[in-house]
Amino acid sequence: MIILGLSGALGHDSSAAIVIDGKIIAAAEEERFIRDKHAKNIMPLEAAKYCLKEAGISPDQVDMVAFPYGEIPLTSAARWHYAKRHWYAPDRALDALFNGNRRFRRNREKALALMKGLGLNNAKFFPVEHHLTHASSAYHLSGFKEKTAIVGIDGKGEYATTFFGYGENGKIHKIKEFYDPDSLGGMYGAITEYLGFEMLDGEFKVMGMAPYGDASKYDLSRLVSFENGELKINTDYVNVVGTRRFKENGRGHYFSPKLIEWLGPKRIGDEIDDPYIHYAASVQALLEDIALKMIDYYVGDIIRETGRIAMAGGVALNVKLNQRIIAMPGVKELFVQPASGDAGTALGAATYVAAEMGDIVKPMQHAYLGPSFNTEECIAACEAHPGKPKFTRIEHAPQKGAQLLADGNPLAWFQGRMEFGPRSLGCRSILGDPSHSGVADRINAQIKYRERWRPFCPSMLDTAAEDILQTNHPSPYMTFTFDVAEKWKTRIPEVVHEDGTARAQVVTKATNPRYYALIEELERLRGVPVVLNTSLNRRGEPMICSPTDALNMFYGCDLEYLLMEDVLVIK
Repeated sequence: MIILGLSGALGHDSSAAIVIDGKIIAAAEEERFIRDKHAKNIMPLEAAKYCLKEAGISPDQVDMVAFPYGEIPLTSAARWHYAKRHWYAPDRALDALFNGNRRFRRNREKALALMKGLGLNNAKFFPVEHHLTHASSAYHLSGFKEKTAIVGIDGKGEYATTFFGYGENGKIHKIKEFYDPDSLGGMYGAITEYLGFEMLDGEFKVMGMAPYGDASKYDLSRLVSFENGELKINTDYVNVVGTRRFKENGRGHYFSPKLIEWLGPKRIGDEIDDPYIHYAASVQALLEDIALKMIDYYVGDIIRETGRIAMAGGVALNVKLNQRIIAMPGVKELFVQPASGDAGTALGAATYVAAEMGDIVKPMQHAYLGPSFNTEECIAACEAHPGKPKFTRIEHAPQKGAQLLADGNPLAWFQGRMEFGPRSLGCRSILGDPSHSGVADRINAQIKYRERWRPFCPSMLDTAAEDILQTNHPSPYMTFTFDVAEKWKTRIPEVVHEDGTARAQVVTKATNPRYYALIEELERLRGVPVVLNTSLNRRGEPMICSPTDALNMFYGCDLEYLLMEDVLVIK
């Protein structure tokens, strides 16, 4: 069975993925191809073309197109809940009751038009509920054989915001869903806006800011409650619509003027300042506490029975929360889908349909699912670039890269297939030697042009990870933070955050031999089996996809070295 997943129904982070006989062949975000971050209100045309090309199939060979947005009947509790909770905005409430599938119909038409444009004439259109796609992207790809607790927390899909269930024998079973506006992800996103960042983009900045603050200084618990198994957001303050929104320069936010009256003016600027760092710490602690209570309430028994959790949805990218989930009693292993946000729903839709059609879905082995470019293509890009790059073809690229890092230089590292999901995992990365003091500040200020307080992540050899992180829990995708051992904090200070943790990627030779060889060589040169790793892009831009993209970035910042396959470019 050949299944193409297409996402984009929620107006951001559109993507495509192709699954053949239960195996992932390719997956990529549209933003990478069109160079427009989050690809807002754009369907995944280029990503779909790439997936078909990578799979080596023609459009008429596709059996099904899986789409991560479903039709919600009037009999569903979702629409009635939405109407009741939004009665202060009667136009929204009545719309949910009398025209509650308008977005589904609109998105279906967009998807069908895209299918026609791609020539998918023989494919059947198969819509799947949004949170079932998140659940599938986590459970079916986890590789867990035992009964598995499934957790999905995000802003919202059609109406649902939160999913609890379990997977067993390849089937997903719902236990409980919560519906808009009762959304932990929405609450965190609203505070993200209040703290001066963009919702659906800046939540990880709030998470990075939180360790600089003191959560005990401000009590934000009035924003959300979880009692007797029910989640309720206080829509006097957050997750608001219509006239309750705080408006600024004609733009409505998802928090209210009442929040401003309570906490003070909306934050502006890039500094980590009082009291906003304490608000960040407080909302992070609130998210963690409520999420843990919900997980224990609905799937705690399953966790204590089998110890396995599979998780997706935008909130699953909150690595501090994930660290606390791992620490819950009975947890043996937490699998977090590396593309947990809405881009991952294309993949989840495809795997869900594959499982429904009887295919056995193969576990996810890695996130290197995007395009690759060989050395000749990199050379051709250099020769055609207007910057007239100074480049040489070299042997032993990992060894050369490690030497540049050991000398204290940041290095743009462009190798192999592009990562799927928001994390650079050693194929589209900016690297540094984390034992060189000041390299993180240099990358922030001169290359990434981002807030100077933002942390960087370590990629480390699997042979050293347990000693550094004090755990043997798998961490291939940078989806968890861990407490760094004291003896290592002074050895790799550039990748240890303010609270003594690190969002780590554990690298294996089997999944990325070239990256592994570079880190091995850096260990030989500097005695440190770790490299600082951040995504190959500048602030506000998508991760780099092609050699031309890499060269454009290279000449738009203060990077001095770019290594693309076996081509070294020097400025």
